[in-house]
Amino acid sequence: MAKIIVNGEAQEVQLPLNLTELIQKNNVQQPEMVSVQLNDDFVDRNEWDSLQIKDGDTVDFLYFMGGGCQIDN
Repeated sequence: MAKIIVNGEAQEVQLPLNLTELIQKNNVQQPEMVSVQLNDDFVDRNEWDSLQIKDGDTVDFLYFMGGGCQIDN
């Protein structure tokens, strides 16, 4: 078992495990809309299937929201 950090929380995972599998394991909502940081570096979506998770990795799933508007009363 490998110990990793996902969105700030410790997880134990069985290796080998690629990034796509980790996204599925964590039930990430709207995976087509998520950006992924691995050890503080953004990972290109076309690398998700080939990028292998390693013991000690830190992974963050990030959603970028567009902004709203200001209402003047």
